[in-house]
Amino acid sequence: MLDLVATRTPPTIALSPMASLPPPACRLLLRGDAAVMATAGEVLSLSISAEACRAATAAGRAALWLGPDEQLILLPEAEGPGLPDALDLALAETRHSIVDISHRQFAIEAAGVQAEALLNTACPLDLDPSAFPVGMCTRTLLGKAEIVLWRTAPLTFRLEVWRSFGAYVTGLLAQASREFDRKAS
Repeated sequence: MLDLVATRTPPTIALSPMASLPPPACRLLLRGDAAVMATAGEVLSLSISAEACRAATAAGRAALWLGPDEQLILLPEAEGPGLPDALDLALAETRHSIVDISHRQFAIEAAGVQAEALLNTACPLDLDPSAFPVGMCTRTLLGKAEIVLWRTAPLTFRLEVWRSFGAYVTGLLAQASREFDRKAS
């Protein structure tokens, strides 16, 4: 497997006190039927969700439901070199697709009592916990950029952003954050 560590470094971006970069991660896009997801879950020690827009987590790993046959797998970066190959080997007898997209995107974490409001300055979803509870994830827009949004805790969201939209998304969040700072003053 190619060593893409250099290309996984997040771009230089403007973050705010309400948005930060979580530790680097390996990202795999897994496509396949229910049997593929069950086998992948065993390899990853995750109970991959068949429920729409839900994430499964265990031991620093996550599987985010993006479609009936599509999961975004997030792993600690240190597991990146070996786990995709182990997963591919376990799924060898099935029709599936595993693509390492670690180089394509990076994560931003929005946290705090105003994280919901910060994201809603540019995201059309209702992010109230009754509509978007902990564990929910989906593809959506933030301004004009497509993102994957995942509520990881009551006051914390993880955004998976394509690198090419990094400056735009972080600039948008930084600008919105400044508005909150101004109102608090």
